[in-house]
Amino acid sequence: MSQLVADHPSAKPNGTADTRTAEPLDKAIISVKALLSDQSLRIPEYQRPYKWGVRNVNQLFGDITKHQGKSSYRLGTIVFHKEKGCRNIVDGQQRTITLLLIVKAFLKERRDQVEDHRLKKHLSDFDAQGLIDPEFDSEISHLNIYRNYQEICRLVTRPDFTEELMVFLLEKCQLVTFSLENVSEAFQFFDSQNARGRDLEPHDLLKAYHLREFTEADESLKAATVAQWENSETEELANLFALYLYRIRNWAKDSSARYFGKNDTGLFKGVNMEKIADYPYVEQLRMAHHFVDHYNHQYERRIDHHRLDFPFHLDQIIINGRRFFELVSHYQNKVKDIRHAGEKLPPIVDHTKLDELPRRILDTLNTYSGRNRTGDRYTRSIFDCLLLYYVDKFGLTEISRAVEKIFIWSYTLRLRQQVVQLASMDNHVLDNGNLFKLVRESTHPSEFLSYPLDTLQEKDVHKTEATKAIRELFEEMRYYAV
Repeated sequence: MSQLVADHPSAKPNGTADTRTAEPLDKAIISVKALLSDQSLRIPEYQRPYKWGVRNVNQLFGDITKHQGKSSYRLGTIVFHKEKGCRNIVDGQQRTITLLLIVKAFLKERRDQVEDHRLKKHLSDFDAQGLIDPEFDSEISHLNIYRNYQEICRLVTRPDFTEELMVFLLEKCQLVTFSLENVSEAFQFFDSQNARGRDLEPHDLLKAYHLREFTEADESLKAATVAQWENSETEELANLFALYLYRIRNWAKDSSARYFGKNDTGLFKGVNMEKIADYPYVEQLRMAHHFVDHYNHQYERRIDHHRLDFPFHLDQIIINGRRFFELVSHYQNKVKDIRHAGEKLPPIVDHTKLDELPRRILDTLNTYSGRNRTGDRYTRSIFDCLLLYYVDKFGLTEISRAVEKIFIWSYTLRLRQQVVQLASMDNHVLDNGNLFKLVRESTHPSEFLSYPLDTLQEKDVHKTEATKAIRELFEEMRYYAV
């Protein structure tokens, strides 16, 4: 059975489930027909866009076809939050929308040719009861729905998609549903099941955790706050955490940072401002948190259009809920700047603020012939992360000297080692002075900039044509003794 439509890990033969939630679960097993006819279903604004692609659609069709001889077939689990007579989909919207597209495509392409009396009855019931009709604001959702609908139209008109198969889908394909009245409990259930079951990305688990950490006062801001996250590609978010936020936060603490997994999500969980006790260390967070909101909601902002952003820092204590999503959006933009596409200088470092040498350093890193090798990408990761961390703390103060020092410290690894692997990158950071820790402990740029770096000896350098441009810069800067 494919992972896409595997039975939910908590579903047991007797219908029980290990929930670990505070309120009783409203559990049910329903047919696809019942799901798509349920007019109380809603997809809340905070849900991520519809991102299933043609590959997912074909995998679902393949699984349904493969199991059509069974008396019943479980397509997976849906978690609902019950609110004011509606059932908001917390988990399972991708599958639900795809099933809806299948029925709509069949009605469009095959309705007039149906002969099976059971199928005629099902389609007549849809006419009487109606199908769910969700709305989407996301352009990503609109594009994926259009593409998948065209593919599904092609699939339902193939000879092997029989009326018998459509009856099997509507009657015998089932979903395990869990409904909870408390939104926090719904997300906690989603979080706990995925932590033990399906291999979700760590950032997906963080999303579920921080959605349920929204304070009551922030609930109305949920959709707007999470918008950039939901409109981001999964790979973009995965890279933000694994390649930047995780590495910087761990290296700054002098800890290894090789693989970001779901056991590391605690690094991005902090304090809930409504629940945390009045510990002294929380006071500065509390002051900043409430003052920023107070400033932005003053009536004067309607006149001067000024807006105060929360003063995020890469190594700060995380504020759970709304501020977490704001922090992620903040650093998404920073990372887009530092690794700008093309052969341009990273916009995070205004080239007009740089001296001629650091400008050439950045240009060389974007153009030298060996830059796309695996080891060179690991080395570039050290450079990018440390540059981002420095600018995050000290801004553009002494930025030219900072670029030069970060370059020498980072690319010493590339010149010293013939093969640079993930472990090499991690060991270099932790065993060679750890400038991340130095940035964290410094109160002035001079403390960082005065740190002495070793000069490479020619006998210690692995010379290749691919790193010639890097060696020439080391030699020009007198960090390479010939």
